[in-house]
Formats: sequence, C-alpha cells, structure tokens
Amino acid sequence: MTDERIWVAAFAGERVVVRHKERKCAMTTRPSLARLGLDTGKKARLHRILHQHGLRNGTALFLPYDQGFEHGPRDFFANPAASDPKYVIRLALEGGFNGIVLQVGLAEKFYWDFAGELPLVLKLNGKTDIPADDAALSPVHASVSDAVRLGADAIGYTLYVGTPAQQQDFAQYRQIRADAERLGIPLIVWAYPRGAAVEAKGGKDSFYAVDYAVRVASELGADMVKVNFPHPDKQTGTPEQYGATFSTQQAIDAVVRSANRTMVLVSGGTKAGDEAMIEKARQSMAAGATGLIFGRNVWQRDHDDSLRFVERLREVLAKYGSTW
Repeated sequence: MTDERIWVAAFAGERVVVRHKERKCAMTTRPSLARLGLDTGKKARLHRILHQHGLRNGTALFLPYDQGFEHGPRDFFANPAASDPKYVIRLALEGGFNGIVLQVGLAEKFYWDFAGELPLVLKLNGKTDIPADDAALSPVHASVSDAVRLGADAIGYTLYVGTPAQQQDFAQYRQIRADAERLGIPLIVWAYPRGAAVEAKGGKDSFYAVDYAVRVASELGADMVKVNFPHPDKQTGTPEQYGATFSTQQAIDAVVRSANRTMVLVSGGTKAGDEAMIEKARQSMAAGATGLIFGRNVWQRDHDDSLRFVERLREVLAKYGSTW
C-alpha cells in the first residue's frame, strides 16, 4: 500500500487516527471534547472555538499578539503595520483563525470592534524580557472575571517550569485555575521551561525540557497547553533517557503523549523559513496536537504574504480534523 490513508478507529476507549503508509502503521490519539470530562461552560466555549470558527473541524489555529508586552516594540520593526492591534485582529478574521490572544489593555481598547466575530483568549499574566530568566515569574495582571466581562472564550496563563520562583508561580496559578473552574472558562497554559537549571540541562527548547513542561501543565489541570517544538539534538546535561538519538517526529510524538488528555498547541516560535514552519506544523498535527499557535511567523510579514502563509497552515490542519 503506497498511498496514505487515514481512518478514525476506536482504541482503548479513545478516538484514534490511524495512518497507513507502505505497510507501516502509527497510531495517534487526539483528545476530543467528549472525552475530557469538562463542565458545560468549558465545553460550550471550547466547542465554539473548535467547531464554530476556523476550519470548524476540531483543530485550532490561534494568533497570539502579546509579543509587544513580552518582547517590546522591536517585534514590529519587520512590519510596522502590526503595531496596530486593529490590523492584527482583522488579520486573524481574514485568515480564518480560531481565536486571538490579547493582553487585557488591548482587549479592552480594541476587541469590542470584533466581539462575537472572533474568539478571544485573554492573557492573564506576562512579563517583560528586560530581567534575566534565571528567576522568571510572570505576574498576574488581569482576572478570570475580566475575561468573562470581555467575552473571552478562554484564558491564557504563562507557567515557567524550573525556575527558583516556581513555588510562587504555582500558587498564583492555583487561584487562576480555581476561578476558571468556578466560572466555566477553558484554561490554556503556556508551559515554558526557564531558568539556569533548565539551561544546564539542554535548554528551554530541548526535548527533555519541553516534555517535562507539558507534563507539568497537564498534571496541574490545564485544558490546553502551548509548547515550543522540541529539539532532540539538545542533550547536554539532560537525563540519560533523553540522550538517545530521536527524530523530531519521535520527540513531538512523545511530548503530545505526555500531555495525556490535555489538548496541545504547538508554537511557531521565532520567525523562520516557510518550509521549516510548515514541516513543524505537519509533524505536530501528525503527533496528535489539537492545533497551532503562530504569531510572529504570521504578522511580521506584509498583509498578503501573511494570508498566503496562513492558508498553507490551514491546508495542514484540514488533513487532521474530525467532527467528533
């Protein structure tokens, strides 16, 4: 069998995408809303995001726009038009995204023009990149109540795994998670390894660090988790289990597996070549990720080039959708 065929089958009580190619079979699980045990508020909001926007096929493509806060205005130098929040929100609408990620100030000043047309993910914390990451902590500056007031369909929280401030981070995260449960809004965790200990064990985007971070987010109750694509070649100082030779596909497969029934979003990261980004997207979706979250790789381009690139991402997502 030389052509590639895709079936949806039942396996161990889960929905499974089974891919056959040249008699080789790999099985990939992708969490479905029906299997996550969500309350009605979270389920309704996630259904809107996954099945009433974007491709409406259970996959997700988010446009994050918190880089002006996290990195400073230098991120807009490549495309000055992107410094205008209204331009970027409109770009998300034109590109058929499942949602846009905004900090509270931009949501209050600009999202009202588009409320109801595009799901909002309100980011509740953030930090500038001026201090070193050695003791990184992303302070909370907005509430879950703010998100509900602004009409958000989900909230975002950056969790730094591995820093000396981890205990304080977990404590403020616990309150956010409790409020999200009480108000029925999905919680998307940006699971980011940070700090000197992480750098001594392969670095923040090593296979080990990304795999560990996604597991932490899952065990701490995230509904979705955003991770960077893992680099299995970064092995200096990592535990011996991560010292073997892994392909990038094997690494992202393992990361998604570590998330269990937590949906995974894979980040585009720093702007790179188109083919590298498309291959990263393809491998992520083949691993069982729910979707992609690409920011600078989209809006640092000019308008028409942005939409052409987004269409290529949508073509990848279209191959991995479902109606369940």
